[in-house]
Amino acid sequence: MLHTVIFIGRSGCGKGTQADLIKDRINRLDSDKKSIIYVESGEHFRRFVNGNSYSSKLSRQIYEADDRQPDFLACFMWSNLLLEELGDNMHIVFDGAARSRPEAELLTIALKFYGRIKPAVIYLDVSRAWSEKRLLSRGRSDDVNISKINKRLDWFDKDVLPAIEFFKNNPYYRFIEIDGEQSIEKVHSDIIAAYDYQA
Repeated sequence: MLHTVIFIGRSGCGKGTQADLIKDRINRLDSDKKSIIYVESGEHFRRFVNGNSYSSKLSRQIYEADDRQPDFLACFMWSNLLLEELGDNMHIVFDGAARSRPEAELLTIALKFYGRIKPAVIYLDVSRAWSEKRLLSRGRSDDVNISKINKRLDWFDKDVLPAIEFFKNNPYYRFIEIDGEQSIEKVHSDIIAAYDYQA
């Protein structure tokens, strides 16, 4: 079985941590030891805005103004990775896609193109207040300014929630909602209970 797992949720909800745990678990349980392609668009964006191309400079202006990057750039980040690195027998774990309904629709087209069967969308549900507290506590350079954090949380409410609703109501996906306001271990165990990784 090829696993296709999409983690989505507010900033600071632990998507990256849970994605790492799932990758480790899939590696342990996969007797064929198939490769996993990990798609984390946030890290790709951070590298991209520091580039020297014209597009990178325009993207950096958006980043420095604390505005949301356009959907076509977000789609480029993950689609380019899939085009360049995805083989015919690899698991896929997405961290943080999609960030809008149009991006979710394009992601669906891509996954169907690759013949992925019943992708799982794991929504780590945390409140806005919980997310804000978590972001301030982790001390990352883009998490120290409360106005920047509030902008990102506003984007989630305006843009990401419609993407989540799209996934939730689309029968192509297996939608799993998890209470993210728990310990890392409990969140992971809830994910395992909801989605049998040996299936």
